[in-house]
Amino acid sequence: MFLAFFTTGRIIFMIFFIVAFISLMIYSYKKDVKNHKRYYQNSGKKVLLYGGLIVLIFMAIRFFTGH
Repeated sequence: MFLAFFTTGRIIFMIFFIVAFISLMIYSYKKDVKNHKRYYQNSGKKVLLYGGLIVLIFMAIRFFTGH
């Protein structure tokens, strides 16, 4: 029943859309790579730090509340 929604035209459109979207994302990234190096320096470390902090807070809440 679920496969009835995917006609040949829709499958072709999905493939075209996915290829076009990925191509445009790669083009956009390559165009802005020098800005990424300038403005987003060490952003991976910050995301890891804040994500770890959130996980630690969540674990502490779970530990102290007994859930």
